[in-house]
Amino acid sequence: MDGNTPSPSITSSGLSATGESAHDRVIVETHAGSERIALIADSFRRVTGNTLLPPDGNLDPASAIWRAPMVVLAHGTEADPVFFYGNRLALDLFEASADAFINLPSRFSAEPMERQERARFLAQVADHNCITDYSGIRISQTGQRFRIERATVWNLLDADGAIHGQAACFDRWAPVT
Repeated sequence: MDGNTPSPSITSSGLSATGESAHDRVIVETHAGSERIALIADSFRRVTGNTLLPPDGNLDPASAIWRAPMVVLAHGTEADPVFFYGNRLALDLFEASADAFINLPSRFSAEPMERQERARFLAQVADHNCITDYSGIRISQTGQRFRIERATVWNLLDADGAIHGQAACFDRWAPVT
């Protein structure tokens, strides 16, 4: 599976074929706040020189990131960082409800044996502001293992250079058996 999935269709229950609900989006966006969601895209441009998503005059930044054809997620600067944002594909891939995801320490997105490597990698991101072409094993909330490939991970830098966390995006993953 390359991670590129068509936009899900909404069923009469309000859930998409992938489990997305309008309620999940409200929970995530209310928790993250419009400023932090905008910071995800703005800081990507700031540290990479590229845009996170192609311009779409029909969508506001929050809608564009939520509907992006890639996983986009972000955590804060706590001592044990907690995810504050995950778009619809992130919730699907990690098999998590919005409530569960935004309360998940990001270290739990990796298996225990992978956490030390993950910590070393995040320290490199902190030092260099951005790392591209990252690959690693992650685990969903139901225990499904998958390998992410060609991920970009960057510091959430505001216009003054203050770090507000880290974010990642990727559109390639495969199950690990």
